[in-house]
Amino acid sequence: MSQKTPLTVTGAEKLREELRLLKSVERPNVIAAIAEARSHGDLSENAEYDAAKERQGFIEGRIQEIERKLAHAQTIDPRLLDADGRCVFGATVEMEDQDSGETMAYQIVGEDEADIKAGKISVGSPLARALIGKCAGDIAQVQAPAGLREYEILEVRYE
Repeated sequence: MSQKTPLTVTGAEKLREELRLLKSVERPNVIAAIAEARSHGDLSENAEYDAAKERQGFIEGRIQEIERKLAHAQTIDPRLLDADGRCVFGATVEMEDQDSGETMAYQIVGEDEADIKAGKISVGSPLARALIGKCAGDIAQVQAPAGLREYEILEVRYE
């Protein structure tokens, strides 16, 4: 039995939407492009045909990848968590950098959902690993390239 990969409800919805687009829009478009390129005759020196076949390979590979991810996903809705105020997968953590005094908030999400600009960090990142299991008032220590960083956890939300 393979390990389940955690995914937020939002992350799973985004993957399902991408899969739907690939199957209903991209796949038919590339099949039409291949047919069009074939109609031009000699395939050995047909750049449009080669490009369309390459695109088809990418689309089919991505469809398989998404289907595999969804099949092995454990979808977690942060709003349904009862983690007694602890930092867990799906939680949004507000914290303060102990050196700069800067406050920030990040949601701990699956690898595919991580987007630092959108305030989403991967559950496997050093920061998320340091936060997991901690509660408001705790200090999380993270070994960063510039040295040890400390963050005080101000609030843990499940939204």
